[in-house]
Amino acid sequence: MIISEQAVSVPKKREERTAERFVTYIVGLCETPRTRAELRRGLGQPVERCNFLHRYLVPWTHVREDPSKNMHPAAKRAHYAVAALIAARPRVARSALPHAGDSEESAGRMKADLGVSLGQAVSANVIKAATAEGTLHLMSRQSADSVHATLPSLTRQLLSGGVAVDFAVLLDDLAWWDRRRDRIAARWLENYFRTAEPEPDHDPETPSTTEENAR
Repeated sequence: MIISEQAVSVPKKREERTAERFVTYIVGLCETPRTRAELRRGLGQPVERCNFLHRYLVPWTHVREDPSKNMHPAAKRAHYAVAALIAARPRVARSALPHAGDSEESAGRMKADLGVSLGQAVSANVIKAATAEGTLHLMSRQSADSVHATLPSLTRQLLSGGVAVDFAVLLDDLAWWDRRRDRIAARWLENYFRTAEPEPDHDPETPSTTEENAR
């Protein structure tokens, strides 16, 4: 029997998102100590003070043929911030690629955002629950400036404690923070509690026997 090529369905490999390609690119640059040191100099700095990063990031943020397609300032700042955060990873965290590879929610999986990382940190006793919750609640009310200022010390604490940070997801969240802060902050908090707290023994939508008897 002859099977035509059209009759055979070959699943395609998931196309890597732009954020993931960027993270992979920065990780590759960081293999060179000098480049890693230059990228690290942008830690906690606005784009205007990241002179040593431009040579590496301008190709990602600007379109020479069509300047109207240049990256939005918030997204541009997010790329510079994440590049510096990756370069500043402690030695113990440099062996693993700092993104999950499949960050989007699928088959019931949570997006591996900052809420998940903080939940894992609490479960691993890297950070106290009160500190993690307080940090998330504070960040949920802050501007992008304050969030960017918080991330260097926070991500270093997580990574030093063996907790992974998905920088591809963080990049997307930072790029959209000014316009979708409430939505992103709500997801961080929800994912934090889903990760840090144990699953309930019963379906929350199903009334318990005690509740039925009390009626």
